[in-house]
Amino acid sequence: MSQKKNLSRRQFLGSAAAAAAAFTIVPRHVLGGAGHTPPSGKVNLACIGVGGMGTNNMKLFLEIANVQVVAVCDVNKESYDYGSRNSPHWKGSPGGREPARHTVNSYYAKQKPSGTYKGCAAYDDFREMLEKEKDIDAVMVATPDNAHAVTSMLAIKKGKHVYCEKPLTHDIYEARTLTEAARKAGVATQMGNWGHALEGPRLINEWIWDGAIGDVREVHTWTNRPMGWWPQGGLKRPTDTPPVPKGMDWDMWIGPAPYRPYNPCYAPHDWRGWWDFGTGALGDMGCHIMDIPFWALNLGQPISVEASSTEVNSESGPIASIIHYQFPARGSMPPVNMTWYDGGLKPARPKELEDRRQMGDKDGGVLFIGDKGVLMCGCYGRNPRLIPETKMKAYKRPPKTIPRSIGHREEWIEACRGGKPAVSNFDYAGPLTEVVLLGNLAIRTGRKVNWDGPNMKSTNVSKANSYVRRQYRQGWTL
Repeated sequence: MSQKKNLSRRQFLGSAAAAAAAFTIVPRHVLGGAGHTPPSGKVNLACIGVGGMGTNNMKLFLEIANVQVVAVCDVNKESYDYGSRNSPHWKGSPGGREPARHTVNSYYAKQKPSGTYKGCAAYDDFREMLEKEKDIDAVMVATPDNAHAVTSMLAIKKGKHVYCEKPLTHDIYEARTLTEAARKAGVATQMGNWGHALEGPRLINEWIWDGAIGDVREVHTWTNRPMGWWPQGGLKRPTDTPPVPKGMDWDMWIGPAPYRPYNPCYAPHDWRGWWDFGTGALGDMGCHIMDIPFWALNLGQPISVEASSTEVNSESGPIASIIHYQFPARGSMPPVNMTWYDGGLKPARPKELEDRRQMGDKDGGVLFIGDKGVLMCGCYGRNPRLIPETKMKAYKRPPKTIPRSIGHREEWIEACRGGKPAVSNFDYAGPLTEVVLLGNLAIRTGRKVNWDGPNMKSTNVSKANSYVRRQYRQGWTL
């Protein structure tokens, strides 16, 4: 664990600003401070959870000119096992706090005349990091789902801006509470559903709002996950207790979940299929794929959700599932039935789609069924098209009225610096996450769940309510 013992340049500049403030009345947002990054300065960023996706995020943030990565945090000192045993994703890439610190220091060293830089601190406990590193302006959270809320909430309470990976939280109550806390604190937020910044979703919105396919009453969304990305499907808890890998703080990794002995079937990669730590295929891809209709159709809260699936138990999610959401009318928009498919399941091919064309893409997709036509896109809203292609070619596209993104991470950094809110800030991402995670309530109960969204409760299945808010392990709080 690294702690800064000497006065850093950031600390010196902070002291100089404080001294200037003693002689001049200057608005706080100009000087900076908790929740008030100066528009002319860099955002001092700490990265919490630097395994596979976390390391990828960190590297992308390093490339943003207005960012200075000042600290990294991970319960794992170093590991080369962040890739799934069934998938090459991240396989062989180092993860953990020491490789992350080395990456940061090496990146900034190349920009120094001396060729050296050692300014990045490293911690295994985010609580200690947020207490000691006073110059942190913002955090990136890429822990397992289990710890998203507790980590993000502490940062918010300390006035830090937050970028949190999807799904925003592990349960519905956490999503609502985190959203409200961020709004009250006035910090800049963004969920890591990076497809929200792409061109495709904006085109889809503009076309649907233009009436290209008429009123939409039916939507189908699907993903290829888990399909080898991680194991799940009625898994049983292992009985063997191998030693915890050297350099890994297993108790911290468990976080607010009920304690269980270490096993490589959970960490560092394959946690997503276990209910205590992950949220399955829905949590992994729902915030990407459902985001497309949620935005375009202003869906809000559903009135019911019902699921059918392969084997599911109290330990892990199913291999595959189909989930039916019912949404009421919204203003001039009619009621919508939205269906989710995962584990390789897909909706029926629409008759409008040419025989040799792929439905969606290799990662999934969305079908909007309108009164006057069908709109199809791939995962993340990629390659949107009216089908058949002859209809796409004949369509006179409307003007581009939705502001285009400068980049998903970039727009959050600009929000941290006093710019306009990022587009998938928690006021948007929180309600989206609630809808996504509601599908898991239907999976776990095996019942049609009638849903009271404002009060976050099922009105007909009491068991479903036990999954809305989980009980934290002693010593943890939101």
